[in-house]
Amino acid sequence: MEERDKELVSMNREALEQTSIPYGDNSVWADVSPLLDAACRELRDGELIHGDNFNLFAAMSALEIMDPKMDSGMVSKYYSLDEAIENGAAPVPISLNKTIDVQCTIDIMDHLLACEATWHSGHSLAQTVFSCIYLLRPDRTSSHAILHSYCRVIRATCKAVISVVSDARTHEEEDLFTMSYGLPLNGDGDEKCLSMLNAVEETISRQLRACKAPSSKRRVLEDIEPLQDNLDLEEGFCKALLCRLRFRKHFFHALTCMRRPQGRGLELARKHIASCIIELESILKSADFLLSGACGTSEDGIEDRTTASGRPPIGFDASLNSRSAAPTPPRAIKILSWKRAVEYFVKLLHDLDAICSYSLDPLLEGVLRFVVQFQKSQPDLVARAHLQLLLVQDGKLYGRDPIFAVIVKAAALPEVTKNHDIQKNEYILQLGQLVINMLKILCTNAAWQRRKLGKILQDWRVIYVQLDIAFRNEFGEFSSMLDDENICVKIFRHILNWVEEQTYWIASRFLKLGFELDLYSPTEYCMVYWYIYAVLIKLAEKTHLRLAVSSGTVKRKGKKKKDSIKEVAKESRIPPAILFLQCHICLAQGLTMMLAALRNELMLFQTPSHFNTERERFIQHFELLQKACVPDNISYPSFKESTTYARFSTLVMYNYFKDAQKIAKEIKSSFSNDPERLAELRRLEQVAEHNVVAVNVICRLGAIDPSLKVSFEFSHHPYFASAVVKRS
Repeated sequence: MEERDKELVSMNREALEQTSIPYGDNSVWADVSPLLDAACRELRDGELIHGDNFNLFAAMSALEIMDPKMDSGMVSKYYSLDEAIENGAAPVPISLNKTIDVQCTIDIMDHLLACEATWHSGHSLAQTVFSCIYLLRPDRTSSHAILHSYCRVIRATCKAVISVVSDARTHEEEDLFTMSYGLPLNGDGDEKCLSMLNAVEETISRQLRACKAPSSKRRVLEDIEPLQDNLDLEEGFCKALLCRLRFRKHFFHALTCMRRPQGRGLELARKHIASCIIELESILKSADFLLSGACGTSEDGIEDRTTASGRPPIGFDASLNSRSAAPTPPRAIKILSWKRAVEYFVKLLHDLDAICSYSLDPLLEGVLRFVVQFQKSQPDLVARAHLQLLLVQDGKLYGRDPIFAVIVKAAALPEVTKNHDIQKNEYILQLGQLVINMLKILCTNAAWQRRKLGKILQDWRVIYVQLDIAFRNEFGEFSSMLDDENICVKIFRHILNWVEEQTYWIASRFLKLGFELDLYSPTEYCMVYWYIYAVLIKLAEKTHLRLAVSSGTVKRKGKKKKDSIKEVAKESRIPPAILFLQCHICLAQGLTMMLAALRNELMLFQTPSHFNTERERFIQHFELLQKACVPDNISYPSFKESTTYARFSTLVMYNYFKDAQKIAKEIKSSFSNDPERLAELRRLEQVAEHNVVAVNVICRLGAIDPSLKVSFEFSHHPYFASAVVKRS
């Protein structure tokens, strides 16, 4: 909190003390001065005190002064585009000196790259890319082949990006992203941008070959006009221009290929992405040449500059679009530096490459694992939009697999079920739409994803109830006693089990996202891990049932007795996938009991809140789960009942961390061909190992050493904490 805010708080407190406040019959007054003092000391810039009557939505709707997205400000240099052009803000040609002209052209390219990265990060197109006057008047650059072709491909690229984000409907996250404000995105002839770019690239390539040719060959190439006047700089300028033009060409090709239906262009897109990354490396290398004494500047603060040369670019003014960008002129925004822009595009390209390298797994479980893994890299809005459009096309998975067929595979039903008439059932159709919505939600950012997953939990719960009622109405009150020989009975039962399994998977994802978003405080870890434990238990139960069905544990006919015994022994083993879940369950249970024992015996992690009780915090975190009854019969009283009697002696007797450690070691060999799960097992094993040691220390010294301090960190795993025990 700033000094002026502290002064205001102090003045208000003094005014209250001097004012006579009449007491009513039922009035109860409390001195809040200590609370305000504590807030002044503890709150940092950007933090808010959370109250029941001031929620996150209200905070997001509040005006934040000096935020360029929310406070429009007053910045203006020119009142119109014509005035800017008349004042020479964007000359064509840029300079009569060819060397300076080339230098300035490269600066414009670099600044446009920085503007594009800034636009992708959530600022408006009008204040970023289209702050370039050359883009606002496309016809003016027709005599400047390099700049003209570059501006055309920039416009075409922006249009392609807006199209993919709009079609994916992920633009809700950044509502400024797809607004074009009437800007000239559809310039006449932009569809020919690649042919123009190729012609310019070929011309510069010939110039590069000419300046690199031996003296004996130069006579043959005398008719090729050099790019600029200084022949000593010709090679460096040609290379700097070529890598920038080629990056643009390959980036546009990659975006176009990724939009081909059913993932048909992914392989070709990967080749263009690889070329893009190579060209970005060349662009970075060109900075040494452009910063050299002959071409650029070595001023301080070069890291904040938006061009490789360090010079300010010609032809940009964000205030020109002020009337279209907002009701009042927008405050000038800070454009990302050139280096950060290059880093942004490198990451974006790696994210797009990860999407293109995906095998288009027809199994929904594989799809969900890929999306969750992909989200760990915190991909940009553009990458997530491409992923969503790849997954869901024309109401089908990858545009080729009907959703009912996907559900049939996921629920471990026979292939012939894909053509069964039950797919026309209205509740089955609704279930298919829920699957599509879930895939789309998983492609949003973490905050939106968590909020929307919490809301669709109720939809999954409702569809389960509706399917169950439809099943009972179809087959009577004793439908649960019917044999699976009836294909309709089999379909309903397996789908019902799968719907429950999927509901618990969504709930577990919802809870884990809370750690990614730092929504839980250490005082709340106990209830969070308790809830995770309760959800994972149900998830393991439903998953085990599905795996048992898919492995063929139904009745077998014609088996010899000897073979039957072998099959039963084989089936009695717990599948590795369930043991994998069991490892998570043990860690959640162990952390719950450890935290509960620390609270009960050492009075740790139970700091009272001035704003709400533990019950209220329980409701705040799990309200959406509670409304959906996921799991059933889970409430705050059941949490208190489960943890009230936890003691150190219990931890020693039931060391769940040792169980987790043992399971992780046993099943590693089962996932030798699955690097992702193998890495997860190593992380789980590390958490279990550290917590085993911590439990031993706490149980041995906790009651006799008051200087013992316990904290939790997430150094080994993003969701499961490792206890750190130290003496103060």
